[in-house]
Amino acid sequence: MMEFLAMGGFAAFVWPCYGLTAAGMIWLGWSSWHRARKAAARLADMTSGPQT
Repeated sequence: MMEFLAMGGFAAFVWPCYGLTAAGMIWLGWSSWHRARKAAARLADMTSGPQT
């Protein structure tokens, strides 16, 4: 198991790459969810405005 975690001596390069990729994917998911929520709120405001 330790040999796997050491990644053949390249662990100092491999694990930070995994961490950056995971952080980027989490940020992308959060920002997409946040933008979708804001867009839904804007749409709701536009459709439930004053009726003429």
